[in-house]
Amino acid sequence: MSGLKTAVQRVNLACLVALARLPLPWLRALGWVLGRALYVAVPKRRHIALTNWRLCFPEHTEAQRRRAVKAHFVYFAQAWLDRGWLWEAPRAVVAQRLRLVGDVAALGGSAPTVVFAPHFVGMDAGWTALTVHLPRKLCGLYAPQKNAVVDAWMARGRQRFGEPQVVAKWQGLKPLGTAIREGCPLYLLPDMDHGLGDSVWASFFGVSAATLTSLPRLARLGKAQVLCVTARLTPTGYDVEVGPVWGHYPSADLQADVQRMNDELAQRILTMPEQYYWVHKRFKTRPADEASVYGR
Repeated sequence: MSGLKTAVQRVNLACLVALARLPLPWLRALGWVLGRALYVAVPKRRHIALTNWRLCFPEHTEAQRRRAVKAHFVYFAQAWLDRGWLWEAPRAVVAQRLRLVGDVAALGGSAPTVVFAPHFVGMDAGWTALTVHLPRKLCGLYAPQKNAVVDAWMARGRQRFGEPQVVAKWQGLKPLGTAIREGCPLYLLPDMDHGLGDSVWASFFGVSAATLTSLPRLARLGKAQVLCVTARLTPTGYDVEVGPVWGHYPSADLQADVQRMNDELAQRILTMPEQYYWVHKRFKTRPADEASVYGR
């Protein structure tokens, strides 16, 4: 059975690589079809996304919520297909389709930096844009994928430009702090629910959420500035926006720093709500006296 799974994954990846040669408008049209199909075919993830949207935007009607989540599934599918050209197309094609905008100068020089990179569907485009356009060597965390074929392809794709330093999650914080202090900006995605082990409770769109403390902790460990980078999927590729450096961050108050991260993220989400990663159980961890918001 494992051999069959591997063979299927190889075929899937071969199709993804082949599709990368299509003109971008064709690929995006295919992503639209795939996204609408996934909305119907994956009820568990649809339910999670609808629940997240209801909690974060309680003022929306049922029709508005379903319309938004359908759009989210389309963006999700389009971004997944885009990984083909992100990781396989010639460098010139990738660089043309990834546009760096915003306070790009904040990433110049050698100042220790932690990049807050939230889970928008274009998160891999954001990483690739920085590695292909910036002269600085980046550092990133890597969590091995369950499927060995997918794991090898993703690892190779994420390291194809700029010779980035990749640190496995099991290695802990020490090598990350060292990399930051040595001038490698750390691309960090700390906006997922990983339980209460390294988290505190903080408000996210007015809902209490278990929120990782790694952003302020690593910024303090590396004596680093913090800024936000988000990738917006567009008809011509992605606009990867570099935000300004956060003033007075981190502070002496860990709770306040974590809350600020959630507040900054919420502001970014409001600029492109359908492109955030709503299929993740952001509110999976609940206080002891609260039932699951996702049901059984």
